[in-house]
Formats: sequence, C-alpha cells, structure tokens
Amino acid sequence: LGPIQSSGTMQRSVHRAALSGSKQVLNKVQRRAYIKPAYNLAKKIMPKISETEAAALNSGTICFDRDLFQGNPSTKDLVAKYSVKLTAEEQSFLDNEVEVLCEMLDNYQIDLDQNLPPEVWRYIREQKMMGMVIPKKFGGLGFSGHGHAKVVEKIAGRNGAAAVSVMVPNSLGPGELLYHHGTPEQQEYYLPRLAHGIDIPCFGLTGAASGSDAAAMRDEGVVCMQDGVLGMRVNCSKRYITLAPVATLIGLAFKLRDPQGLLTKGKEGITVALLPTEANQFAPNGIPGLETGPRHNPLGAAFMNGTVKGQDIFIPMSCVIGGEEKTGYGWNMLMECLGEGRGISLPALSLANSKLSTLAVGGYARVRKQFKVPIASMEGVQEKL
Repeated sequence: LGPIQSSGTMQRSVHRAALSGSKQVLNKVQRRAYIKPAYNLAKKIMPKISETEAAALNSGTICFDRDLFQGNPSTKDLVAKYSVKLTAEEQSFLDNEVEVLCEMLDNYQIDLDQNLPPEVWRYIREQKMMGMVIPKKFGGLGFSGHGHAKVVEKIAGRNGAAAVSVMVPNSLGPGELLYHHGTPEQQEYYLPRLAHGIDIPCFGLTGAASGSDAAAMRDEGVVCMQDGVLGMRVNCSKRYITLAPVATLIGLAFKLRDPQGLLTKGKEGITVALLPTEANQFAPNGIPGLETGPRHNPLGAAFMNGTVKGQDIFIPMSCVIGGEEKTGYGWNMLMECLGEGRGISLPALSLANSKLSTLAVGGYARVRKQFKVPIASMEGVQEKL
C-alpha cells in the first residue's frame, strides 16, 4: 500500500501544482485585461506633467532623504555615505575668525538697535563670510557644505541676526546661480565683488500673494526694445526679502512674456535677473524705478528684511543670469541651485537653536529647586527633557 499511497500523493501534488500554475496564468491574463485599459484611461484623464513640474522632478538627487520618507533611516548608512569632516582651513576659520565675530556680538544691544553694529557688518564683509560658497578662483573661501553649516551654526548659537546675515548670501544669494549659470563676464565681475563683500546680495522671490511658490508668482516682465537695447519691462512687488534694505545687488525672479517675438534665444517663462542698485557695465543707466523698502520687522528680529518693488522698470537683457539664452530657465535655476538654504543653512540654524535650548533648559532644571530637590530629578520634567 505504501507505494500506491505515495503515487496518489504525488498525483495530488502534481494536480495542485498544475492548478496553481493555471491560476497564475489566469491572473496574468486578467491583469492584462483590466490593468492595461485602466492605465490607458488614467493616462487620458490625468493632466500631463508641466514643464515646471518636470524641472523640479529632475533636479537634485535622492540620498538619505529617501530613507527618511521610507521610514527606515539608518545612522550607519548616513555615516558611510557622507564625509562630515572639516578641512584644516575650515577648522581654523571656525576657531579664529568666527570666534572673533561671536565675541563682537552683544545680543542685548543688537536687539535694542534692531541692527548689527557697523563694525560687525564691516568684519563680516572683510573676512569673506558672505563668500563661503564662492570658489577660491573668484576670491571666495570655497568651503564645503559641512564647513558652511558649522560656521552658520556657531554664529547662530551666539546671535540669530548675525547668523541670518551671513547665511543668506551663501544660500539664497545669487552667488551660486552665477557660478553655475552666469556668463563668463557676469562671473568675473560679480563673484569677486560678492566674495569680498563689496556687494551685499539679496534674492527677490517671495510675493504678497504667492509666497515663495515660484510657479504661482504674479510678477511679470515683457520683452521690449528701448533706445535700441533689447530688454524687459517688468512690474514686481516682493516682500519679506532678507537683506533687501542693505542690498546693492538684487536677484529678481519674474515671469517673462514675449508677445512680439523679439527673443532670438531662450524662451518665455520664469526668468532670473541681477539688478545692481548703481549703474555698472550690465546696466549702464542703472535700474530707474527699482525700490527697496520699507523694512519689515518679523517677530522683532534684528536682521534686515524688506520689500523690493518696481513699476514698469526697464531691465537690459544683459542683466539676466546667463544672458538672453537663459531667459525662461529661472525655474530650473531655482530648483537646482537654491537647495543650499533648505538643505544646509536653515538646518544649521535649527541645530544651533536646539543646542542652545537644551543648554538653557537643562541647566535651569538643575539649579531650579522645588520641594528641596532640582526639578531635573522629577519624572515629569525628565520626560520633557
């Protein structure tokens, strides 16, 4: 009976396997029959990805942020992927120049004056703190992202207004845009001036109605000719622009139209131009009608913040970052090059605030006593700490 039973068992196994295989084939057929038509229908119904969306999707890379969104971040992988060591030059700058700056900062007086002292502004500019991300060949410090972050973090631990004043030119300023997209003439003229603090930059993106959503901005320019010069007639109203009240070089983002077909290069769309507050080789007559101010005072903070406005201002085409051929490519520039602020500078500020808060709260919990014991020894306080 043994061999017969074994044979029967084998036959049943074969039948089950055949039945399972048939089900798999049937499932595949069903998937083809239903999924493909459903996919084709969805393709017809769903709107196509716009040019601005495609630019955003294709900008940058996916690294540790992917692990965060998947919910399984690994500090081991993080350490393995990234080198977070300061160079000897960066460490020396942190221990010396930045240390001196921190000693110059009087929080009480800065909050009282709602501004940094003139000697602090002068020191920041002279020590190239506004040009940390600008390469050395253009006179900058050429620091790494980690070096940039540690400088901002240390200054922020002493005074927030000073940290923001150093942070913005290295993240939201036009320096990085110029380095990656500027013409050789623009790079040779502006980058050394930015590195040495001759020019103080700001970047005009945020609008009253659209915030920092570049795709929804209402500021608009129209291609035109003026006195034989190709340029743009622009209307803009920007607000909450950090460093605007003291800026000498304004990066301006706006939507460009070309109804007369005057462009021989580039295209319509979001465009970024550099506007000097005084005449130079790119704007021989300056930018008449461009206004910065009045100053905003968000949360009583002492850093410079204000408006950038212009009504029918004429901007020569030579002021566009990258020249005429880069008109319409402002969205790509914003997506690719302004990650310094979101990925380095702002997290450095947050880290400094976290460390400062931990130091203050932890210290207070040790010296503050209730019922003759430090409140740090109480379980409820410990949980919060």
